[in-house]
Amino acid sequence: MQTYDIQVKPMGAFGVDMRQKAAAVFVDGYYQDLAFLSKERNKLIETFAQMICPDVFYLASLDEEIVGILACSNKELRAMTIDQAILRKSFGWVKGSLAYLFMNGEFNKKLSYNEDTGYIECVATAEKARGKGVSTALFHYAMEHAPYTRYVLEVVDTNENAYRLYKKLGFAEFERKKEQFSKLKGFQERIYMEMAT
Repeated sequence: MQTYDIQVKPMGAFGVDMRQKAAAVFVDGYYQDLAFLSKERNKLIETFAQMICPDVFYLASLDEEIVGILACSNKELRAMTIDQAILRKSFGWVKGSLAYLFMNGEFNKKLSYNEDTGYIECVATAEKARGKGVSTALFHYAMEHAPYTRYVLEVVDTNENAYRLYKKLGFAEFERKKEQFSKLKGFQERIYMEMAT
């Protein structure tokens, strides 16, 4: 089995603003969900780069190119601050308002977990780097370096590949919640998983 030299660092350790590069991986990873806003990847990247919180992100590089992201959020900081004005400016009043409606609860809500808990979100790998162990490297690095003793994440029931990866990494399911507007969103349930270190 081929191994790849994947380097992982906190976003802040790069010494330059990496939000554009992180947003490019985010858009690549979630393009199917984001395409209703715009088919223009550059417009999506520009928009989401403005809302990324660099303090909680880890970036993975392969051959000196950023190919993976993972945010380890907490009670105080989330991966993104969803801004309605930015969304409306980029995508128009209707689409921007709809995006805010769906993403506000997703990202702007404070987490109710204890201070010892890290919340894993925004895990994505660039399409060309998938299957090379990028997500696994990000998880291992974050859990080794982040100051938490418990990690929680959620995955939707249709994302079977991610669910299998999280099980393989040692996460165990502890709750399922039915999703509102499930037909519109394309999944039925959110699955919550946890791991203690």
